Amino acid sequence: MKIITHSPQETIAAAEKLGAMLRAGDMIAYKGGLGAGKTTFTRGLALGMGLGDSVTSPTFALVNEYRGENMTLYHFDMYRINSEDDLESTGFYDYPFEDNVAAVEWSENIAEFLPKDTIYITINNISENDREIIIEDGGRFAAAWN
Repeated sequence: MKIITHSPQETIAAAEKLGAMLRAGDMIAYKGGLGAGKTTFTRGLALGMGLGDSVTSPTFALVNEYRGENMTLYHFDMYRINSEDDLESTGFYDYPFEDNVAAVEWSENIAEFLPKDTIYITINNISENDREIIIEDGGRFAAAWN
């Protein structure tokens, strides 16, 4: 599925629709360059999950946690992760993913360690404000955009 957005607000709104449909155990893997809008998209996911919009980039923390009453959103940045040892040192394997949702920036760095049912989201810059968002989810979220 492909979505085109024309502003950060539209990107957030699109992600909010998807966030409302997420369930415990979902893993979101982002692909996209610097400034593509991965953190902006995560802000929308958090809103859709009822977690508020205080989402910031986890670049220096490696992971930010946004806690809700029923689920937590773990927001990872894997930009500096280059091996399974690096991944293990982040504590990645210690998070209770089965009861929560995870969103992983720079997922290509850990692609071989992601679950087979991972939801892939590619965000491409078309222009300063326009984004092409490609969601690979086996059609699970298609109804949200029909």
